[in-house]
Amino acid sequence: MSRIYKERNLWETLKTAFPYIRSRLLFPSSRFVRFPIYIRGKKYIDFGHGLTTGVGCRLEAFRLVDRSRPILKFGDRVQINDYVHICAMESVEIGNDVLMASHVYISDNSHGFYKDGIEGSNPDVPPIEREYSTSPVVVEDNVWVGEGVMILPGVRIGKGAIVGAHSVVNRDIPDQCIAAGSPARIIKRYNKVSGQWEKVND
Repeated sequence: MSRIYKERNLWETLKTAFPYIRSRLLFPSSRFVRFPIYIRGKKYIDFGHGLTTGVGCRLEAFRLVDRSRPILKFGDRVQINDYVHICAMESVEIGNDVLMASHVYISDNSHGFYKDGIEGSNPDVPPIEREYSTSPVVVEDNVWVGEGVMILPGVRIGKGAIVGAHSVVNRDIPDQCIAAGSPARIIKRYNKVSGQWEKVND
C-alpha cells in the first residue's frame, strides 16, 4: 500500500483506502482496481498479477465455442486508465508491463465480414444480426498505448512499441517502433546501437 499512498495527504489516503481494500478482496491478484468497473464473462478472463485500472473500465469475454482457457488474458503489472474497453471473443492477450492511457478500445471481433476475397455481409441485414468475424489480438510486453487509441481485430503490437494518441491500429506494429495516425503507420524505430529513436522515411 505504501507505493499507492506515497506523497498523499491524510484525507486522500482515507478516501482511497476503502476502494483499495474492496479491489483486493474482489481481485486478490490486482494492485488496485478502481470502481465502477464493468465485467462480463469474468470466468474467461485472466487478470494476471498487479493489474491497475482506472474508473469506468469495461472488460468483456464472450465464449463463442466451448473452451476452458481464458479468452482475455492480462500479463503482470499491467496498468489501464479510465474508460478502457476491451472485448474478446476469440483471444486478446495483453503482455507484461503494458501501459494504456484512457479511452482505449481493443477488440478481436466485428459484426460481419468486409474483406476482399471473403463473402461480405449483406447491408440489408441489421448489423446486430450479422455473423461475427474474429481474429486474435496480441499486445506484447512493455507497450505504451496512448489516449483514445483503437486496436482492431487481427493486430499484433510488438515488444516495446508505442502507439500515438487517437491512432487506429489495423495492422501489425513491429517491436520497438512508434506508430501514429489513422490508420497507424510507423514513424520511428529504436536503434539499439545508437540508443536513439530514429525517424522512418516515407
